Amino acid sequence: MKKTIIAIVGPTAVGKTKLSIEIAKQFNGEIISGDSMQVYRGMDIGTAKIKEHEKQGIPHYLIDSLDPHESFSVADFQSSVNDHIEEITSRNKLPIIVGGSGLYIQAALFDYNFADEKRDPTITKKFESIIAKQGIKPLYEQLKRVDPEEASKIHPNNHRRVVRALEIVETTGKTKSQLQEEQNQSSPYNVILIGLEMDRQLLYERINLRIDQMVADGLVEEVRTLYKQGLQNAQSMKAIGYKEFIPFFKGEQELEHCIDILKRNSRRYAKRQYTWFKNKMDITWYTVEPNTINEKFGIILRDLAGILKDK
Repeated sequence: MKKTIIAIVGPTAVGKTKLSIEIAKQFNGEIISGDSMQVYRGMDIGTAKIKEHEKQGIPHYLIDSLDPHESFSVADFQSSVNDHIEEITSRNKLPIIVGGSGLYIQAALFDYNFADEKRDPTITKKFESIIAKQGIKPLYEQLKRVDPEEASKIHPNNHRRVVRALEIVETTGKTKSQLQEEQNQSSPYNVILIGLEMDRQLLYERINLRIDQMVADGLVEEVRTLYKQGLQNAQSMKAIGYKEFIPFFKGEQELEHCIDILKRNSRRYAKRQYTWFKNKMDITWYTVEPNTINEKFGIILRDLAGILKDK
């Protein structure tokens, strides 16, 4: 029989973490982080990592597993999640995946086959040679022409992802987006997908307030520590919440401007998260409001009780 898994998805700051704790307490669950950045140690504030007292004794996985200089791919995440699901279910516990990294969660739940994206070192070296001579701009412009959807997801200075996306097109004749669409949409698990959404303006206000609180809690100092360690070009530092402060440390921008850019980028990311989840997966959505979120969580818990009873 297929193992049952609950996945809680939705945009940043909508209340996923709080809901995951309530579900875990009621249904004997343990939580796997579905956030691609919470895996890094020392990146706590900017990733909105759950605090120890907030866990309420619930075991959490894929949090603080790597150092910030290490890489962590979608394939790595998929493999780790599968291992944790096996281990959690072996103890008759319910695995709960919670997060907003859409491709990561989709890959883990729907058995994405990474073998379809074969590497070609010759092509990689060709692109890297172009970067060395001309910079990244020509390749990013090329990516915008051949795969505009993927280009919209990648920062122009992220050499690794730009090269990878172009390499996929050249080796397969298809864009990364097309390959993902062709993947088998069946899952090796019984997946219960719960989505949280909120009025867009309310969500944006929550995002702005959350960032103000992050700054008050020491976000700038957290990023400064990583920057002083020489990690500004690490994969982990490309994340929203970290990359925005690099110009400040270089003396190129004022701090307030960097904070405003972070708020803008976070709002845009939330919009992209909505689009991804709405288009890619069959999710049961619940609209929440800050003042009535506990009542809505009660409805979700009752709905889940009925669904799990039938599994």
